[in-house]
Amino acid sequence: MKNRAQQNITQRIVIAALLAAVTCVVTMIVKIPSPLKGYLNLGDCVVLAAGWMLSPMYGFLAAGFGSALADLFAGYVAYAPATFVIKGVMALVAFYGYKLTHRKLGDLPARIMSGTVAEIVMILGYFMFEGILYGFGPSVVNIPANAVQGLAGLILGIILMNMFEKIIIK
Repeated sequence: MKNRAQQNITQRIVIAALLAAVTCVVTMIVKIPSPLKGYLNLGDCVVLAAGWMLSPMYGFLAAGFGSALADLFAGYVAYAPATFVIKGVMALVAFYGYKLTHRKLGDLPARIMSGTVAEIVMILGYFMFEGILYGFGPSVVNIPANAVQGLAGLILGIILMNMFEKIIIK
């Protein structure tokens, strides 16, 4: 029994580490500079998938570390701590939102709802962080760009989950 439990924990750690690495890579592949020295990316699709696939702790860590590492590697060091928290919380929101709604609404509506709320958390999180750095007036400029990033992340995240489910990764 102990061996099976250890194997299960090891398996979860490996999947979380893999999703963190994929998050980092996907985030860095497409980087579109935003007005306030940040950048738009496609990493949110993996952040949401981590939230939907993993337990809250593993999803938070995979999303947070993967996204923060992308900031560090890309030279956005000032953003890394905020990104860790914002993306980790996004995964938590996706997890709990999906868990609370999927039985009543079904898979796709639950993913749309939980993913939308998670992306709103991202938009508000970066608005607050950039508001502290640059002022709240200037930080408003990034809201539409972050909303576009969130919409792309939601659509691609749902597609990614459909692909994962078809190859039985879930």
